[in-house]
Amino acid sequence: MQEKTYYATVVLSDIHVGNNHAKVNEVINFLESVKCDKLILNGDIIDGWQLQKSGARWRKRYTRFFRVVMKMMEKGDTKVIYVRGNHDDFLDHVLPIKILNFRVVKSYIHYSHGKKYFVLHGDIFDPITSRIPWLAMLGDVGYVFLLWINKRHNKKRQKKGLPYHSISQAIKKKVKRVVSYLSDFENEMIKFAKFKHVDGLICGHIHQPENKYIGTIHYLNSGDWVESLTALVEDAQGNWKIVYYDGEVSLSNED
Repeated sequence: MQEKTYYATVVLSDIHVGNNHAKVNEVINFLESVKCDKLILNGDIIDGWQLQKSGARWRKRYTRFFRVVMKMMEKGDTKVIYVRGNHDDFLDHVLPIKILNFRVVKSYIHYSHGKKYFVLHGDIFDPITSRIPWLAMLGDVGYVFLLWINKRHNKKRQKKGLPYHSISQAIKKKVKRVVSYLSDFENEMIKFAKFKHVDGLICGHIHQPENKYIGTIHYLNSGDWVESLTALVEDAQGNWKIVYYDGEVSLSNED
């Protein structure tokens, strides 16, 4: 049995359990390969928007994901922090929750080696999701359609022996309005971090992994498990890095 990789902290966001395009099997494989003192699930872990649609159903792999997390809590003594996102905003009705080493919150302060990180999903800094929720829902439909195209594109690439390639990620890097949106989002997050007098800020939401300093603020984004397949990890010395899942990507909807 392969030895698990140890991290002090692992941050995952935007898994979108309930969305057929979510790479749930891949995130399960990743979690089974690591052990950590703290696991931060930073929003949009469950995709309530997709699950409430007609024809949606709960799949076996969704249950397996949560079993893996519970096993980490039980056998690995991992502390799990679940931060609510916009797709799992149904949690607002029960927040906050604290049961043993499991918490569900709107935001969280992570202390590490004398540094203070503010953890939140980030949707409150998105003018569309925070101010015009119906437009965000409409945009979500277009995004799912783009993912449908992306899936078929990658099935053809898989048959040719080519690696996985995200069309939507490529679009994000090339379309000026999208690049501007990402930059504006980061700038708003940095303003918030300065207001809170913290050393760093950890977020998700925009499906764009990042680990960089903007001025004196350490900006970290954990990416997602629909396109990027990334996690943020912190080692025992407090150093952060982005980990990219490098296993085989399943393009099947089978459980």
